[in-house]
Amino acid sequence: MATGFRNRTDAGRRLARLVHEHDLPDPVVLGLPRGGVPVAAEVASALRAPLEVFVARKLGAPGHPELGIGAIAEGGGLVVDRSAVEFLELTDDDVAALAAPQWQELERRVRLYRGERGLPDLAGRDVVVVDDGLATGVTAEAALRALREQRPRTLVLAVPACAASTVQRLRGEADEVLCALTPPDFTAVGRWYEDFTQTSDAEVLELLGRGAPATGGAHR
Repeated sequence: MATGFRNRTDAGRRLARLVHEHDLPDPVVLGLPRGGVPVAAEVASALRAPLEVFVARKLGAPGHPELGIGAIAEGGGLVVDRSAVEFLELTDDDVAALAAPQWQELERRVRLYRGERGLPDLAGRDVVVVDDGLATGVTAEAALRALREQRPRTLVLAVPACAASTVQRLRGEADEVLCALTPPDFTAVGRWYEDFTQTSDAEVLELLGRGAPATGGAHR
């Protein structure tokens, strides 16, 4: 694959060069688990910045969980694709019912990945949110909206591969959207990776341990 990535490590290294050009003075890197964490680890290493996770979850359509109709994020962030909800004739109660188990899974993952460790103080910092790619981008959108409430100095979304229309939409949520590839024939994130093997919880925990998660909010 001439224009894609070997794996998430390769994608992270290539993305890191793009982020590094922006010379962020006080960065903290947040990976969206699970697949975004290996990419984020490379970005954090290149920036010599602390690495942490920020958990968000897609809301799948009834009977078609791969079809995202919204997303939730830590801190109560919720994004709903109203056009999809109306097309599927779902009520607000239907959406709440779909979200309930995802909130439980979100809380489980926060406990698993961070334990008793809270999010670092992000106020006034340069927050770089990293995923392994964006198709609809609804999960990243929920994360960005929730993180905006933390009052960062700048809020940057950085991903290796994205659909061009999604980049345009998310520029309204982030101060900067950085993407290494925006091919016109995007179709799916995995298409742009030779190895798109699912990232495990064990890998996430190993990378967090290696990457010195941000704690307490003390600035570098």
